[in-house]
Amino acid sequence: MIHQSRFSGTRRHFLDVRQSANGVAWEHRLNERQENLALAIAQGHGVPDLVARVMAGRGITSETALAFLDPTIRSLLPDPERFTDMQAAAERIARAVERKERVAIFGDYDVDGAASSALVKRFLDHFSVQSEIYIPDRIFEGYGPNPDAMRELVGRGARLIVTVDCGTNSAASIAAAREAGADVVVLDHHQVGGPLPEGAPVVNPNREDDLSAHGHLCAAGVVFVTLVQVAKLLRARGHTPPDLLGMLDLVALATVCDVVPLTGVNRAFVAKGLIVARQNQNSGLATLARVARIGEPLNVFHLGFLLGPRINAGGRIGDAALGSRLLSTSDPVEAQKIAETLDRLNGERQAMEQAMLLQARAEADAELAAGQGPAVLVTASHEWHPGIVGLIAARLKEHARRPSFAIHFHPNGVGSGSGRSIPGFDIGRLVRDAVEAGILVKGGGHAMAAGITVERAKLGALRAFFEERARDVHALRADETLPIDGALSAEGANFSMLDALDKAGPYGAGHVAPTVVLPRHRIADLREVGNGGHLRVQLRSETGGGLSAMAFRCADSPLGAFLRRNSGELVHVAGSLSANYWNGSKSIQFRITDAAAPGLKP
Repeated sequence: MIHQSRFSGTRRHFLDVRQSANGVAWEHRLNERQENLALAIAQGHGVPDLVARVMAGRGITSETALAFLDPTIRSLLPDPERFTDMQAAAERIARAVERKERVAIFGDYDVDGAASSALVKRFLDHFSVQSEIYIPDRIFEGYGPNPDAMRELVGRGARLIVTVDCGTNSAASIAAAREAGADVVVLDHHQVGGPLPEGAPVVNPNREDDLSAHGHLCAAGVVFVTLVQVAKLLRARGHTPPDLLGMLDLVALATVCDVVPLTGVNRAFVAKGLIVARQNQNSGLATLARVARIGEPLNVFHLGFLLGPRINAGGRIGDAALGSRLLSTSDPVEAQKIAETLDRLNGERQAMEQAMLLQARAEADAELAAGQGPAVLVTASHEWHPGIVGLIAARLKEHARRPSFAIHFHPNGVGSGSGRSIPGFDIGRLVRDAVEAGILVKGGGHAMAAGITVERAKLGALRAFFEERARDVHALRADETLPIDGALSAEGANFSMLDALDKAGPYGAGHVAPTVVLPRHRIADLREVGNGGHLRVQLRSETGGGLSAMAFRCADSPLGAFLRRNSGELVHVAGSLSANYWNGSKSIQFRITDAAAPGLKP
């Protein structure tokens, strides 16, 4: 993962690489103190030196190493009663169970919302409580509860509405539900942007008056902690709750896809949730994995890049409720039908995204061709699908290495867009400033992602505003580095090392996957494979060891050009180890993310 160095004055270049194929310096991730910690971990716990370096580089000490290598729910789960409003929320849900009241579950249209909704429904189904899930349409209803939908749910008999992954900033909609005759419980994790709803318990670790210190939870994590408390209340009253640990696959899915930090209990959620997922206990999730042609044990990559996008496809270009229905059903026939539909929608989404990305990159490259280009890229079109602009913004950010926005303009001249940022630049604050300046109709977000609504007539003013307020981006880009955890040879890249590295995982946001370097390996063979511009590379060490590698989506990138230009030569390659499953066999594969010429600039 490329980031901005905080130690530019004392930077230690790894292998003296000051400018890689991707135009960044390679930097030792560990400082001298962490080097000593790594040595203590390796000697004290018998882990390989590289794994000890990975642990030390992520804040682990010799004293905390054993607990880190085996994260458990029991030791890391927060005390539910430390969350503000938890007791009232849990009591109201428990009362609905005991009275067999009809419950409506109002969720967001992304993976976190779908998984959170399914968690609540599966819990209620165990007690034969009638419930329904309502997911708003992304285009026509937008995010969160709206008064009409809340009244409709009450009209269909709901006595309790539980909002998940939304509701904190929906005071008017929750007031409408209460006026119509239903109670509301809010289970959310989003930042507070106004007055909290009145008369409804709001369990949200990001409330200013919440002292749980667990604001890093995704919504499904908040729901799980809440259901633990509900189960405790019901058990004390003679009821037998469901096996909540058996639902950790849903929490793991949401935790990965919502890109919350994989630290503390989040890391335990994913580690233990993957074990559950591999047991195929959730019919919908298991069916989707088969439809997605995943022929190996599920891992973080599968959750985030194969299953998550398929679940999201319903909310982007189809029926927003498909994901929650898939994750909550126990009917294999229904699961198969929904999974096939989501797979088809995902294919359509990919085709749309590819066409949109070509247009967006052409527009972006035209701006970048004149020099360093704008600090913030802003692309727009009336032809784009509004449900996919966030994906385009993310791809543009990767391509141009700067904050990027993609906007869909409606026929009325108003555009809805999404932005993605680089580490070190708070794009949410930039958007809020633009709202206060009257340039945006509305907008919000956090440091790394934001959403905006803008009038076409103000698009030029928006670009100028961003350029004025985002001058620091150019300095941040100039200070980009690639932190390196250590070096490895082709001979050392084996399953024993991969297993040891995996024990220090799972990796993701906040707990980044280790980046290792294979120094001075020859590119013995290189060829383009697939339709996505992937390069398959055969590497060979100076002592004769061989290793298969892949460089994904890089055929027309600076990295791809460097690899082609240096075919047959000795190079340093940076990347990560993984297992490759093909035709029933398993092999080690190296994923190349950067490269450099030994002793020379590329």
